[in-house]
Amino acid sequence: MYAQQTLKSHPLKLLMMILLFIAGNAAAQTSSDSTTTDSTLLKQIEQDMQSGNNQPVNPPVRSSLNFNPDLSLIGDFRASYFSEGERNFDAYLNETEIGLQAVVDPYARADFFLSFARNPETHQYGVEVEEGYLTTLSLPARLQLKVGKFKEALGRINPTHSHALPFIDMPNAFVNLFGEEGLNDEGVSLSWLLPNKAFYQEIIFQATAGFSETPSFSMSNGDHFIYLAHLKNFFTLSDNTTLELGLTGINGPNDSSYTTTIAAADLTLKWKPVKLNTYHSFTWQSEFFNSHAYYSNKYAHNSWGMYSFLQYQIAKRWFLTGRFDYSEKPEDYPWPENYKIEEAAFSLTAGWYATEFQKIELEAKTTDKNDATRFYQAWLRWIFVIGAHGAHQY
Repeated sequence: MYAQQTLKSHPLKLLMMILLFIAGNAAAQTSSDSTTTDSTLLKQIEQDMQSGNNQPVNPPVRSSLNFNPDLSLIGDFRASYFSEGERNFDAYLNETEIGLQAVVDPYARADFFLSFARNPETHQYGVEVEEGYLTTLSLPARLQLKVGKFKEALGRINPTHSHALPFIDMPNAFVNLFGEEGLNDEGVSLSWLLPNKAFYQEIIFQATAGFSETPSFSMSNGDHFIYLAHLKNFFTLSDNTTLELGLTGINGPNDSSYTTTIAAADLTLKWKPVKLNTYHSFTWQSEFFNSHAYYSNKYAHNSWGMYSFLQYQIAKRWFLTGRFDYSEKPEDYPWPENYKIEEAAFSLTAGWYATEFQKIELEAKTTDKNDATRFYQAWLRWIFVIGAHGAHQY
């Protein structure tokens, strides 16, 4: 009776006994006493199987390697208001991003992001490879190589996908110099982690073809590529506070077959207390750009711009971000002497971060230009993520 209860309560033991019985019959002939014992055991097993109280046996867990990449999908739904024009309100799916990321082997990893984006002029959706690159994992001397199409190492916001930014629209100076999508081109990138024990320091050199044209740069008909160098300095000021200082230099051909050179600097201060980091944090981030563009042998246009924002976490899921933009617009034709188009803007964004997979943001912005009247804009953005999506830069 005890043996029967044990078999009923432990289906795995029941399975083991069946396997042992089959193996015993396949082996060499045993003594008659053993045969008698096996027959008795078989009858006992048959009775247990017919009782109807046995539990289903769980299938074995597969132990084979998984070669599938990490998949993710990010949706960006927006509603907007623009004070100028006949159509002031709009609602649309701005972008759907699909990510495929995986380690290729011990020597490299692959990251590919497909973008299904809406054209704001035609209202049609198109697909493109937003990023697609290979990154080495085992080069010597603290070197790392990246090849493919990637967001270039310009400051803080250019390498970051727009859905991860704490505001909805891009800063005016950034758009005027690099466009809405920023510097995102095909080429090669080499980074070197400097052997500095005092603080984190990294230098990056990049050369790209110029296929992704921007207001400042264009593809050359010859062998003149876009070259970028970025120096990152990261300091840990305390257990709660970090400071990052970056310097960037860019040189490349413009649409007048001449050269544009841009110098940039970025500064980021973050405060995230160890004890209260779930409820409170603070970020101050600024970037400065200075452009020197030649449009002929006799004419060069200088312009500069910047943005600066403060973000404060007021509760566990609530963030407030205030931003100031200033920009002189670079143009490819000469203005009257000492005349430049200038614009300044203020914006405020309130964000509700439900989880790391979903957030809702509302932004209001006002812009003033010296060649136009003041206008107003507002956006509502709903971001959601499904699947495995890697962490963004700190």
